[in-house]
This record gives sequence, structure tokens and C-alpha cells, in this order.
Amino acid sequence: MGKPTGFKEYARETYHERAPKLRILDWNEFNEPLEPKHLRTQGARCMDCGIPFCHTGELIAGMAAGCPVHNLIPEWNDLVYHDQWHEALDRLHKTNNFPEFTGRVCPAPCEGSCTLGITSPPVAIKTIEKSIIERGFEEGWVKANPPRERTGKTVAVIGSGPAGLACAAQLNSAGHLVTVFERADRIGGLLMYGIPQMKLEKDIIDRRVNLLAEEGVKFVTNCEVGKTIPAETLKNDFDAIVICTGSTRPRDLNIPGRELKGIHYAMEFLHANTKSLLDSELKDGQYISAKGKHVIVIGGGDTGNDCLGTSVRHGCKSLVNFEIVPQPPEERAANNPWPQWPKTFKVDYGHAEGAAVFGRDPREFSIETVEFIGDGNGNLKALKTVLVDWTKPVAGGPPFSKVPGSEKEWPADLVFLALGFLGPEHPVAEQLGVKIREARGAMSWFEADYGKYQTSVPNVFAAGDCRRGQSLIVWAINEGREAARECDRFLMGTTKLP
Repeated sequence: MGKPTGFKEYARETYHERAPKLRILDWNEFNEPLEPKHLRTQGARCMDCGIPFCHTGELIAGMAAGCPVHNLIPEWNDLVYHDQWHEALDRLHKTNNFPEFTGRVCPAPCEGSCTLGITSPPVAIKTIEKSIIERGFEEGWVKANPPRERTGKTVAVIGSGPAGLACAAQLNSAGHLVTVFERADRIGGLLMYGIPQMKLEKDIIDRRVNLLAEEGVKFVTNCEVGKTIPAETLKNDFDAIVICTGSTRPRDLNIPGRELKGIHYAMEFLHANTKSLLDSELKDGQYISAKGKHVIVIGGGDTGNDCLGTSVRHGCKSLVNFEIVPQPPEERAANNPWPQWPKTFKVDYGHAEGAAVFGRDPREFSIETVEFIGDGNGNLKALKTVLVDWTKPVAGGPPFSKVPGSEKEWPADLVFLALGFLGPEHPVAEQLGVKIREARGAMSWFEADYGKYQTSVPNVFAAGDCRRGQSLIVWAINEGREAARECDRFLMGTTKLP
């Protein structure tokens, strides 16, 4: 694949980013494309390794290793190197309905499992993927492709995030009449309102949704199944239902002072900001403004990072990000071998922007928030933390202990909780009679086996984060596609969907 000696001749090169202090002045995507000649050399770095873990999509040590949608990565890397872009696009679309999304927001477990990454920087897979699909749109190769025949079967898909859209696309391609129900005012779910504009511009979503509509998928917005309309209505009106509502119940931080004004869930902050930005370019004031505020984000990951980038663009006064875990090492640890996801120290866009504005990386590691402090009028004014030591677990308690004398008070006007999610909201499942799988710590998901996706109700399926828990966009697309296959099998007795 590629050029046999390419990995020795060419250095890794990814999309160039605009300087942090410039890009925080707007809400546009900050990656700038590479020229085709540079993309060809990046494709040339893909080795004829014979062990392409990049597209395996396995779970190793509880983490994704390789691509969960099983992208044919070595094949389209080779095609790009040989300047066969249309063929590369065909190979990309065979496994991935939305490479324009994954090429922007996927954390690229494929690169973590790239064989070249054992000794050198891995192949720039994500950059190549995004470049293929964007060239496809530019050249007019990506067109609506409605099915030639209709089966007459009807399917309701609840939720329009990556799982729901992938499921709808596949079922529609099989000839079924698909209706997607979305409770928000725009289609896209987490893609639309959970991911900021500078990371995924929303016209990119609209471009794909418009194609799906041309292909025959029907979209219904401002309709929350279970509230706006009873779930029973869908059981009566459709031959099958696929639940793709995501994992939307946020994890809270129940410590003293939680009731104070100024403490918000991360998604509350991100959703309102994007909606106001799209509705009025933030002129309507219908969002939580961080301008001139001391901002603290509790929790790392993509959501915490997105809160950092959004707060900086608002013009916050100070910015800190707490992570209870220790700072990761610069290189793989001995207990984190290839092809596992590399648990190494990474600087994402929000971290870089915070450092550019305030002179230091905003992250504080091995730190726990123990109390929110008010101003006497019900408003947040500070919070108290303590350092934690992960080398000294508490018997019968947490895997860390508090460091004596490490208490510290931090000024805070706004706190955003980015602590993950406990699972989906239950009304839809309860009204449909779907069995809910409970777990520790108030966590729960809709019960349906991976690979089958059928719930306790025969004609109701579940896929994505509402079934597996909070996860990656590529797992959501994987499950949406596979649930469509099993739903098609249920409706027709057999299936040709992958």
C-alpha cells in the first residue's frame, strides 16, 4: 500500500491550524487544508505492513483500537497516493456514511493503532479521510442516490445524531420509508448542538441532511417522542422503530454549594451557545456568556475541551480545567502497548487557545473539587479543591487519597460540569415497554445485544450511546449501520445491508 519506502522519506503532516489568538476571534473551523501533492505524500507513508490494525475496530483494555466502522484505510491511502481520488471516495463510502463528520470530530483511534506508530508518528489518516470527502463534494461526486424500489415498509428512527442518521441512511437505501424524529429545532443531535461550530461547522451537517432528504428520508423536528407525541403512536403507525436518542443524562457533582447560581452542565452551555450563534450570531443573548468571568471547567475529554474553546471566544477573565486523573505521560507507558489507544499527554485546540490567551495550559491534574462557595446572595464566587494521590488508594473507597494540607480556593463565576453521562432519558423506552439495563451509580441503558440491537419489544431496536453508553462518533455510526441491517432483516426476513 502507498509507497514501500514512503514512511522513511516523508514526515507526518496534518491539516494546518490557524494561530490560536487569531482563530478565537471567530467561530469558523480553524483547520486549513493541505495541497493535493502533500496529501499524496501522506498517503505514501502508509506501509504495506500486512497487519493493518488501523481498521479493526476492536475493544482492547476497554478502549477502541482501530476504526469501529472498519474503514478500508490502507486501500484509500494507496488510492490517494496514486491520485485516484474518485476511487478513494468510493472505498471510503463503503463503510462510512459520514466521513465529513468523522474526519473532523473523531479522535482517530485508527491512528493510535497504525503500525507505523510503533516507532514513528502514525499516518495522517484523519487528515486524508477529510480531504477525500471534501474533494468529493467539491468535484460534484457526492450526489443523492435514492433507492430504485420501495418495500412499502415504514421505520421510525428516534434521534438524529450520528447513530440515527447512519441508521436512517442505511434503511432508506434498502428501500424502506424512513422518518427521523428529532426533539430539537435542527437535525443533527449531538453533532448539531453538542459540538461547537469551530469544530464542526453546521452547514456541513445541513449539506448531508439535505442529501438524505433528497434520497427520501423524512425529517420531523421539534418533536420529542414520549412528550410531543406518545411513543404508542409510533408503534401503531410504523412497522419498526429504532431508538437512537443518545446518552443525555449528565453526571452531577453533589457537593456542598451545588445549588448556587453559576454552576451549569457542559451541554447546557454548549447547546445554548450554538443555538444562539445559528439563530442570531449571539445577538439574542439566549446563551450563558463567559465574557469577563472566572471560568472553571470540571472534567476533561472532548466536552471539557469544547467548553474551554467556547469560553475563550466569549472573552472569559480566567480559565482553569480540573481533571481528577494524573497527567498522562508524554510517551506510551509499559502497560499501554500498541495497538491500544495511546494514553499519552495531548494538547487539543481548547488547551492551546487557553495557553495562548492566559500564558499556560489551563489544565490542573490530580485535583478534586470538594465545595462550591457562594457570595451570600446565592451566587457562586469560588470553589475549594484538594489534591489527590493515586499511589495511595483508600481501602474500601476511591482509588486515590486526599493530600493533607493541599486545600485551595479558586475564584469562580461560572463552573461547567463535563463529567460524562449516566445514560439515556427513559420516557421513550418506558412508553414502548423496552427493558432498561441498570448499573451502578444510577447508570442505565436500553437493553439490546450488540450485533442484534433488538430490544425486549420485537419490532423496537436500539443503537448508539443509548444502548452502549457514552462513546465515540465512530461507534455510533457503527451501531446505527448494524441496527439498520438487523431491522431490515426483521422486516424482510433477509438483508443485503452490510
